[in-house]
Amino acid sequence: MVRAVRPVRRRDESAALTPEIDSSVLAGYPAAQKYLDFDGHPFTVYVRAQTEQVSNVQKVLAATANPQNPGEVSVSRPSAALVARAAARSALNGLFLGLGAVALLVGGIGVADTMVISVLERRSEIGLRRALGATKGHLRLQVLSEAILLAVLGGAAGVAIGVAATALYAHLKDWATVVPPLAWGGGLGAAVAIGALAGLLPALRAARRQPTEALRTV
Repeated sequence: MVRAVRPVRRRDESAALTPEIDSSVLAGYPAAQKYLDFDGHPFTVYVRAQTEQVSNVQKVLAATANPQNPGEVSVSRPSAALVARAAARSALNGLFLGLGAVALLVGGIGVADTMVISVLERRSEIGLRRALGATKGHLRLQVLSEAILLAVLGGAAGVAIGVAATALYAHLKDWATVVPPLAWGGGLGAAVAIGALAGLLPALRAARRQPTEALRTV
């Protein structure tokens, strides 16, 4: 197989279009014949060409590598495969982001529902606090703080489970466990933001309740 490789410059000098070369050992013909039983007939050849000449080089590679039987030579462009791989990876990333957004939405609805029920069940407490001098701002702050605290606890539990799952998968694959601070920090921050938004409506409803109306249930 002969491959036409488009040159790519990177700071780390990594072969971007042929990542398998990064983990390969390059040996000369004499060393390969002596230590690796190389017979002098390579089965894969990587060719690096100028960007504007990649297509032209690809057309003549088969005939150049094996003039007598060019049909036996398979010519491929790693760039095409890597473009398809990048597209698939982008689609998977979009899918996971969509699932994460749905999970955050469901969590926010759960927090809002919990806080609405809590406000309804604590009508007498709200009325008593209003009668004792608590202002609407005090009630809003209380309910909103409870919603944020609930979201923080749920977000922390989710981050812990995610980190544990990542560590377990990395251990099974013999990989190093790396959890960027942006990942768990962003997840926790998103949970807090969703909790604050979800607790806003119950907080407003609790603040609007009149003391006389709320004390009827006492």
